[in-house]
Amino acid sequence: MTTPTSLVRATARGRRAEVLTSDQQAFGGPGPASPSGDAGAVALALDDVRVAFGNTVALDGVSFRCRPGTVHTVLGENGSGKSTLVKLVSGVLAPQRGAVSIGGQPLAPCTPWGAGKLGVATVFQEVLVAPTLSVEENVLLGQDRWTRRAQSRAVRRARVAEVLSEISTHPFDVTGPVGGLELVHQHQVAIARALLTDPAVLVLDESTAALDVSERDLLFDAVRRRMAQGTAVIFVSHRLDEVLTLSDEVSVLSSGRKVATLGHGDITEDRLLHLLNPEHHTP
Repeated sequence: MTTPTSLVRATARGRRAEVLTSDQQAFGGPGPASPSGDAGAVALALDDVRVAFGNTVALDGVSFRCRPGTVHTVLGENGSGKSTLVKLVSGVLAPQRGAVSIGGQPLAPCTPWGAGKLGVATVFQEVLVAPTLSVEENVLLGQDRWTRRAQSRAVRRARVAEVLSEISTHPFDVTGPVGGLELVHQHQVAIARALLTDPAVLVLDESTAALDVSERDLLFDAVRRRMAQGTAVIFVSHRLDEVLTLSDEVSVLSSGRKVATLGHGDITEDRLLHLLNPEHHTP
């Protein structure tokens, strides 16, 4: 099956860490490492990363950690560096200084394939689907290692339908072309691709923007189930109610630099608003 050039980034997703969970063994696919009893365990680390495009500095000296089974939210105004950070973690961009590591292993090569091999799955803001391919084929894009281990096409199809039903009430025809779906349902197909085999690190970049409240809550439930198995989540959202609901930690960016990282007990609406706009908001 030929993958369109525009979906090259998507084909690298879905390659997972080699630790198998018991429920995934039935499908022959790798999932995240089990939740660690080590409070110091780190699923994702950024250390003093810098990315510049000519004279424009997108990220400068940014560091943070995300632990297994937790949600680390990245918050900031437009132009703060959130999208650049997502692309770093996903292997789309390489840092010009500093390092990115997944589960203690350096992200090298710093490519989507390298990130996927270490267990990173990303849902980008852009809807990355191949309109002429079926729903099933789109969910399976980039899942080569998993599809090779799956027992049969029937098992693969059942797993695709199961994941879609976790996050949507829409009655998907998995054999039908994605191009015939509404944009929100195309986006859910892209989300299902990232969730399919339970990644070690799940990156959600404004993934709730097109969802209504009920389907957003379905997505959050699906994310929490994977967190219970050890998946670490990087969550980017401009909706403070979602940030307050889901986050274990929040890092606030401004003009490419990290302003602060807040632990769970320090995350309040007033504090976040002050960090986002200190000149106009006093906590």
